[in-house]
Amino acid sequence: MDLTLNAVYLKVPEGYVGFVEELPGANTQGETLDEARENLKEAVELIIEANRALVADTIKGGEVLKEVLT
Repeated sequence: MDLTLNAVYLKVPEGYVGFVEELPGANTQGETLDEARENLKEAVELIIEANRALVADTIKGGEVLKEVLT
């Protein structure tokens, strides 16, 4: 599987708004395109970290199989 995330950037009067099509909640803004890109990378990392923490709490004590999705 080739997993690709698509970043979309919209030019607005204040700079740029960015979001990831495949990851709801991954959105940000920046005064420049470079700033929006960096902010979006950080938003994606934070969402993944938060989701992993939620899963860890959910599966605690259960019989679980985890594997890398390929």
